[in-house]
Amino acid sequence: MCPLLLYLLALALTPAPRLVAASVSDSFRDCGQFFYMSTVPRGIRGVRLRKICQRYGDRPRYATLYDGSRRLPLYSAYTFKKSDGRTRADTPWMYEPQLASGDEGGDMKVLPPADDPAPLIEESQAVLVDYVDAIEYERGTLHPDLHQATIDDKASTYTLTNVVPMATDFLDASWRPYMDAIRRRLNNFCRGKSYVVTGATVSGASLRRGNDNRLSIPKHLWLAYCCPRYDRNSPYEVRFMFPSYGGYARNEQMDHEVVEVPLKILERFLKSQTDVDQNVAIFYKDCVSENTTKKRRRDLT
Repeated sequence: MCPLLLYLLALALTPAPRLVAASVSDSFRDCGQFFYMSTVPRGIRGVRLRKICQRYGDRPRYATLYDGSRRLPLYSAYTFKKSDGRTRADTPWMYEPQLASGDEGGDMKVLPPADDPAPLIEESQAVLVDYVDAIEYERGTLHPDLHQATIDDKASTYTLTNVVPMATDFLDASWRPYMDAIRRRLNNFCRGKSYVVTGATVSGASLRRGNDNRLSIPKHLWLAYCCPRYDRNSPYEVRFMFPSYGGYARNEQMDHEVVEVPLKILERFLKSQTDVDQNVAIFYKDCVSENTTKKRRRDLT
């Protein structure tokens, strides 16, 4: 057999290199499905921003806008799945390897032990030891596991790039109950896909370790959801909260009640905070009701 044919045969038999899916980049093009109409929120600013397609089990699970200078996620965006509200307390905490090194794979990985953090990981993101002496704060997930249904989707929320320091009383008395109220509302009255964005506003305070300001502490937590197709026969006290609604609360040990508001009022509140532009918009065209669209189409026939 001639050398050229042998070379071509060898090329054909050589396995193709495995492509590593990028999870950290300058765009959300690989996880646009987690945003309403594939449109990302507008007007959220930060320093050293990284856009993370949170991958677990070789699949994208949700999207996070991460501020590398503050080691703080500014928001996580996801699609809500009907859930019984159970949590995954046995899931180990993970980190985003591509924040530490571009040569790493795309899936999140389990963090090293708290007493032995890897320098590249520690420099690029939060690690477990950052919370060891944080007596008044604990790890609070922006995208909570109780808003997902499958084991893997729940497990994917346990990465520190989806976590902010939350005041203990605020988390237990206000934010967790609010997350569960949203879960029950969307379970019962949303008839299609629900898009949720949960975020944090920035304060000047930080969790310190030694002489270093390690993690920025949010001033407020906020949430907005968009459910274009919902139950038109739901009670009025619920129906006016569709297709979109939101809420916010102070991340403090006291005076931390959640204030639920229409989407435009939430956006007006965010405009008053630092690192948010005046053109802030969470959902494309403020989340368009499919119910209204279908009714108009019927009226035209």
